[in-house]
Amino acid sequence: MRKVTAGLFHSVDGVVQDPFKFQFDSFDEDLGKGLTKMINTVDTVVLGRVSYQEWASYWPNATQDDEFAAFINPVEKFVASRTLSEPLEWNNSQLIKGDVEQFVTGLKNRDGGEIAVCGSISLVRQLLFAGILDELTLMTHPVIAGTGRRLFADGDPLNRLLLKDQYATSQGNVVSTYSLRED
Repeated sequence: MRKVTAGLFHSVDGVVQDPFKFQFDSFDEDLGKGLTKMINTVDTVVLGRVSYQEWASYWPNATQDDEFAAFINPVEKFVASRTLSEPLEWNNSQLIKGDVEQFVTGLKNRDGGEIAVCGSISLVRQLLFAGILDELTLMTHPVIAGTGRRLFADGDPLNRLLLKDQYATSQGNVVSTYSLRED
């Protein structure tokens, strides 16, 4: 069975929205190595509508970060949206038809490498709380963002997590990978 993962850049106060606003001075070589490791294991990406639209307008013509562009542009991409229609303009992108949780569970049962949920805060939450997301990696930057959307909110269901891996980078980022604890 394929593994479904998600990785989000994260501030100390829990903000995951628009990480480019707070990560610019702490993104280091160690984080880059972690992203390269992800690129080498993932062959399918799942995106929500907002992330798809933001990324589809940037990555096909990106002049920076060639390694990620070389990965994200040709990779198979599935998009969760109730408002977009096909054909989607970004290379190798198609809409998820039907229930998102059933679709991603079906992807897990196909042959292939890892499935990464990229960006897509709502989708990460949905798949985590449904027990479909196998690993959540939070890359916590040494900054208090102050404002922005957080991954978790008051009223979220209780979920116990298991810390699978953790390390600090040279610029003080803490990379923590969790899975749902089974008990």
